[in-house]
Amino acid sequence: MGALAAALSREGRDAVSKVAKMMETLQHRGNEAYGVAIRDYVRTGSSLMEAASGLESPVAVGHVLSRVLREDRPQPVQHGTVNLVFEGRFYQLREEGSVEVALKKFEGKPLEGAELILKGLEGAYAFAAIVGDRLVLGRDPLGLIPLYYGEGRGFYAAASERKALWAVGVKDVKSFPPGYVAYFSAGGYSLKPVRVLTKPKRRRVPLEEAVETLKGLLAEAVRKRTYGLRRVALAFSGGLDSSVLAALLKSEGVKVQLVTVGFDGEEEVRSAVDAAETLGLPIHVKKVPEADVEEVLPRVLWLVEEPSPLAVSIGVSFYWVAEAASKAGLRILFAGQGSDELFGGYHRYLDVYRSLGAEGVWDALYRDVKSSYERNFERDEKVCSFHHVELRLPFADWNLVKFALSLPTGLKISSPHDPLRKRVLRRVAEEIGLPPEIYGRRKRAIQYATGVDKVLRRIAKRRRKTLRGLIEDYWGRIVWGNPGPP
Repeated sequence: MGALAAALSREGRDAVSKVAKMMETLQHRGNEAYGVAIRDYVRTGSSLMEAASGLESPVAVGHVLSRVLREDRPQPVQHGTVNLVFEGRFYQLREEGSVEVALKKFEGKPLEGAELILKGLEGAYAFAAIVGDRLVLGRDPLGLIPLYYGEGRGFYAAASERKALWAVGVKDVKSFPPGYVAYFSAGGYSLKPVRVLTKPKRRRVPLEEAVETLKGLLAEAVRKRTYGLRRVALAFSGGLDSSVLAALLKSEGVKVQLVTVGFDGEEEVRSAVDAAETLGLPIHVKKVPEADVEEVLPRVLWLVEEPSPLAVSIGVSFYWVAEAASKAGLRILFAGQGSDELFGGYHRYLDVYRSLGAEGVWDALYRDVKSSYERNFERDEKVCSFHHVELRLPFADWNLVKFALSLPTGLKISSPHDPLRKRVLRRVAEEIGLPPEIYGRRKRAIQYATGVDKVLRRIAKRRRKTLRGLIEDYWGRIVWGNPGPP
């Protein structure tokens, strides 16, 4: 794990300096090893200077390493005319590591390798490869690993975070579309859809059959993501999603450390502790002084890269959970992100139901799942990577997502006034042995459950600003070319 950077000059000029600048900006994601590749040469080292010094080429890729698992190794890697940087993970590999498996897909027909990765391998990943004189990019079908790209004056560039592209003068930074590959050359570039999420056909399926299928898919999603692991952390609220994951992780024989964050006096912390006791799992409670919110706010804003009060509120909570996991020596963090979009957990879906009916909800769920990479996954992965923690999301499993989206609205939300929602998932929770006080608990968003939103609003009020005004004030102070957090 770590971060990738890539650049191609449209004018035949040096691209290595651009890649080195982006790598410098991304060092917070990894600094255990550095690597740069040009068309016919790869160099790795213990410092950025050692990796990049003296190299020149119109196309280059680079990588900074954070070693999360034993298989993680310095990159780029080379085979024939292909130089690859791969960020992420394929699940349930039995012998080789993810990087080696990805590189093998380029053997034989190098230009088709990127498409073969997307067509045949499950996981969370993004990659960049030099293939001859071209730069090739790709991203997993749900967009679980961040990848951004854009055009500067005479060059194309791509990186794991927006700030790296801003640092080299790319102003219009775009999020790379999930399930696509792109081919860049001096003459331009093309984007090609390979494996993208489309609206499924609606299934006519009885509730009991849906529950059994969903239970099996969830168990398999957890099994794939725990293969080869002994200890993991789980972001835990005591609510439906995290409790289902806790029970499934426990059943896989993995040692699970639950992690929850909150302020003194928050009822949600007590609920999380009670749920942990019910599940028979250890829980680490990180109680945070209110003053710490203001202290980490600029850093979290720098990480999430957007002046959104919602993104920052959730980002602060995730920041502390990932920090607690890292300090406990746990480098893999599970979380329940993606469930609310799949099963209609948010209260706003009731408004959609009342105005547009069940069909409108079905459409809204598909749109929200399809856009989750920009609204949720990128934010959470960037916050976790700052603490060198790898985020794994079983609810964002390709097979599970396709099945859940095909279910009719009535199996998720019983009426326009349903106080619980996520009905089919609650039945799964009951089937795997969770008690009514867990599977019948009402949904609270993480930023409200942890109390972060409330504290941020108090800070804004003291400054005589709106919450959005406070966030935008901090945003304006951040220097994006700086290779380090505020």
